[in-house]
Amino acid sequence: MSDSLLPLPDWAEVLAVFDTETTGIAYDTTRIVTANISVLRGDGSIESSRDWLINPGIEIPAQATAVHGITTEHARANGEDAAGAIYDIVQTLQAYFDSGIAVVAYNAAYDFSILQREAVRYSHDPLADPSPVIDPLIIDKQVDRYRKGKRTLEAVAAHYGVSLTSAHTAAADAVAAGHVAQAIAAKFASELSMSALELHKAQTEWAKAQAESFNRYLKDSGKPYQPTSGQWPVR
Repeated sequence: MSDSLLPLPDWAEVLAVFDTETTGIAYDTTRIVTANISVLRGDGSIESSRDWLINPGIEIPAQATAVHGITTEHARANGEDAAGAIYDIVQTLQAYFDSGIAVVAYNAAYDFSILQREAVRYSHDPLADPSPVIDPLIIDKQVDRYRKGKRTLEAVAAHYGVSLTSAHTAAADAVAAGHVAQAIAAKFASELSMSALELHKAQTEWAKAQAESFNRYLKDSGKPYQPTSGQWPVR
């Protein structure tokens, strides 16, 4: 976490964090292979943590294995049944939302969109309205919009002095995203001094504006492009 002594906004004092590792990137066909949901206290300590290793029911492409290290054989031999695991993940997240605890996910539209498709795939009720969600990617782009450089989790973690070891494991990435959220909250406390629900609503507008700005940039480049959706946190 950041060494900043600035007080955290109330929403950052207790955070659930969520991350997945998957078989690919396309929302409609990708399957979840691993997931983590943890709870962080305001000092960054981990209060609880739960991991899932899932048999996705399809081959895990070599490109995906190269990222997260899980092979098809390992998932088949050791993974949970996908239908049951996805149900547990949805229910666990819903319980945090119902209790008013914000859930941090870096590039939240990716994880929550894939989870939504997975829930539908197994005939589960998806998260009805995931809220409040905290997305350090969206917030960082808003509060420090002119900073040059990459905005990957690794790059942003380094910028805010957050340790990230074992990158591309769900647990490490989830916790690092939570620590990044707390570091941003401390550094930009005045701009982010609002309730979790108010910040969630603000992020829906920021995500839309950021997508529109990026689409204009792509259009002006004169190259063929696919417009980026600004829907958040589920596309």
